[in-house]
Amino acid sequence: MDIPMELSLEQKFTLKLYEGQVQDLSAEESQEFLLEVLRQLMVKDNMVKHLLRERLMPQNLAI
Repeated sequence: MDIPMELSLEQKFTLKLYEGQVQDLSAEESQEFLLEVLRQLMVKDNMVKHLLRERLMPQNLAI
């Protein structure tokens, strides 16, 4: 399976927008922002794991 490791053009553009938004943040604001981004990534990981589990192990198996 070939997993793309590069960002799409749209993702690169979005990243540039974020770069502009965080450039003038204070240290405290930066830490809060970072923690929120990490929290959202963890939620995303949980959602992906849940969806994979649902897909790979359906609970409606006839036994």
